[in-house]
Amino acid sequence: MATTTTESGGTSGSKDYKKPTAAALKGAIQLGIGYAVGNLTSKPDRDVLMQDFYMVESVFLPSEGSNMTPAHHFPDFRLKTYAPLAFRYFRELFGIKADDYLYSICNEPLLELSNPGASSSWFYLTSDDEFIIKTVQHKEAEFLQKLLPGYYMNLNQNPRTLLPKFYGLYCIQCAGVNIRLVVMNNVLPRALKMHYKYDLKGSTYKRHASRKERAKSSPTFKDLDFQETLEGLHFDGDTYSALMKTLQRDCRVLESFKIMDYSLLLGVHVLDKSLERGSRGDSKRLNGQRVLYSTALESIQGEGDGKVAEPVADDDTMGGIPAKHKDEKLLIFLGIIDILQSYRLIKKMEHSWKALVHDGDTVSVHRPGFYADRFLNFMGGTVFKKIHPLRGASSKRKRSSIHAMRSASQEVLSPQKEEKDERKAQSMECLDRPLISSSKHPDLVTLPKSLKQAVSFSSSALQTIKKDLEEHLENSASCTIVALDDTVPFPPTQGSPDSVHDVYLTGED
Repeated sequence: MATTTTESGGTSGSKDYKKPTAAALKGAIQLGIGYAVGNLTSKPDRDVLMQDFYMVESVFLPSEGSNMTPAHHFPDFRLKTYAPLAFRYFRELFGIKADDYLYSICNEPLLELSNPGASSSWFYLTSDDEFIIKTVQHKEAEFLQKLLPGYYMNLNQNPRTLLPKFYGLYCIQCAGVNIRLVVMNNVLPRALKMHYKYDLKGSTYKRHASRKERAKSSPTFKDLDFQETLEGLHFDGDTYSALMKTLQRDCRVLESFKIMDYSLLLGVHVLDKSLERGSRGDSKRLNGQRVLYSTALESIQGEGDGKVAEPVADDDTMGGIPAKHKDEKLLIFLGIIDILQSYRLIKKMEHSWKALVHDGDTVSVHRPGFYADRFLNFMGGTVFKKIHPLRGASSKRKRSSIHAMRSASQEVLSPQKEEKDERKAQSMECLDRPLISSSKHPDLVTLPKSLKQAVSFSSSALQTIKKDLEEHLENSASCTIVALDDTVPFPPTQGSPDSVHDVYLTGED
């Protein structure tokens, strides 16, 4: 019989991760989630209330069945469903219908994935590539439940995010073993081969992939491996700005929740000629994408209206972000993962211990504010880079604009240049003519006809000014002479005081 309770703590997790039979576990997961979602459809839609984030529904499913549960061939188990109404709202926000959710999880067997991380989590993938089911520890499940109100607010404000998209939180109790599960979006589609995979934190302390990981057919590398093998992934200006804007917003949200030690899961697919022509392996995801904002290209925040190019359902790129590395064309798939690590006392002690034996700023565990800044600096400066426009095109535009400016200035200056050339020609003509001396006046210079009128006008003007000045002096001669005699006696000048140097200007008749 199903019961509804509010879970303030949790059952003992000392036996968590004592692995049951793989087939039995996957079967119990599919049966339990199918029953929980099916039972939720009978409840009417309503607004999410605060108490909905902390509700837990529990139901016991015996192998022989009951009045409310079906019979099955797995061991008896109990299923707990955390915040069912809140997660139903999250699924509806991303356009996931209940029938599609059940079909993805329950229709075909789950695929078990390897775990490249240091945690003991198990990963299961639905056959249509839509959802990842991950086991989490008790503290992580408890932290996620406390995070739900803030997560609800953030998704309402910004559904386009690279943060994990949580669709359900469950716990299966079987033979004294507690297995807590979270259902999330799948970041890396199986339809495309990921030639490179990276788990990046922005840290350098022990951030090499282990020898065991490198021996795998599809290893997941880390920060130092990326720096040693790639010189950065280059995007056009708009895509780079959209990607970094989304990362900055997501990191500030995580910082406000005091979350750290998260990673960027990065998948790199190298395009070749056959793929550019559209040949692709079979994928059920190509038949129609049901989940909104689930691809990398949809998740990044664009400029202006907050959108970038929308992928179509049958797009061969699978929603990957186009990028370049040297001469290679790439498709990038990415998402922020492992966000259920808060900066609690145990993490503070871990940072203090590692800081004693190594540079504290390079270790993975750090306070949330510093971690976010280091993470963004590494992603925006080392991993992702902006493609700058070609200098040749810029220089060509500059040359054309300079040419236009020169043409305009030449049109404006051409009349002035013609006038100047005419004056210069006249001056050269004057210089080419021989100078004519006068025997009567050796200081006489013969002027050309071109300057005769100007000289004549100047001479008459000087005569008029001289005449006016003499009349003025005659009217005030007595006063002026008395004033001069009473003040400063001028010394006698050499030669005749009446001597005047004359300059004779004549023109050719």
